[in-house]
Amino acid sequence: MSRIALVTGGVSGIGAATAKLLQKSGYRVVANFFGNDVEAAAFAAETSIPTRSWDVADFAASQAGVAAVVQDFGPIDILVNNAGITRDSTLHKMTPEQWRSVIDVDLGGCFNMCRAVIEGMRERRFGRIVNISSVNALSGQFGQTNYAAAKAGVIGFTKALALEGASRNITVNALAPGYTDTGMVKAVPETVLQGILEGIPISRLATPEEIARGVLFLVADEAGFITGTTLSINGGKYMA
Repeated sequence: MSRIALVTGGVSGIGAATAKLLQKSGYRVVANFFGNDVEAAAFAAETSIPTRSWDVADFAASQAGVAAVVQDFGPIDILVNNAGITRDSTLHKMTPEQWRSVIDVDLGGCFNMCRAVIEGMRERRFGRIVNISSVNALSGQFGQTNYAAAKAGVIGFTKALALEGASRNITVNALAPGYTDTGMVKAVPETVLQGILEGIPISRLATPEEIARGVLFLVADEAGFITGTTLSINGGKYMA
C-alpha cells in the first residue's frame, strides 16, 4: 500500500506543489489548511487530494486533526511541516502579537505536528519528516526578526529530533527555500522584491515545483541515510 503523506499548509504555494508532486509520485496525500476555505475547495476539486482544516499553532487541534487523518486514511508515514506565516516589522516597531503569532505557527506548529505523529512513527519504526525552514533563517533578513528566529528554530529542532528518531528509522530534515513565486512573496512591495532579485545569482524566483522536488527527494524510502540536514534551494542567494 502507498505511504500516507500529510502536508500542512498544503493547498497553496509550496505546500500545494508538494502535495501534487507526492500524489503524482504514488503517495497517498492529505493536505492540511486553515482559514482559506475557498482556496482549499478549489485545490481539492482540481487534485482530488483530501483536505482537512485545523490550526497547527493549536496543540489540541493538531492532535485531533492527526487522529482524524489516521482514522480516515491510516497511519501517517510522511509529515511535511510547511504551514507558515509572516508578520514583518522592524523590531523597534514589532508588537508582541506579531512576534508571538509567527513563533506559534512557524515554530510551534512544527512541534505540535511532530508531537502528534512521532509516537506512531516510533512504534512502526519508520518515518519521514521534512520541516520547511527558509533562506532567511540562514542569512537573516531586515524586518523579519520573528520569522528568521522561528525558521532558525526549525533547523535546531530538526537536528535534535533527527538524533532522537535515528534508531527507529525516522529521518528528520529541514528544507530552506529561497524566495519562491508564491502568494507570500508576491505580497512583498515591488521595490523590495527587485532588490531581493538583484541578490539572487540565478536572477529569478524559484517555482514552487522546484522546492517540492527537494521534499520528494528527502521523503523517499531510499533516503534513509539522510537525516538532520538542511537542504538549501535558494538560487545561490546564500551559500554555506
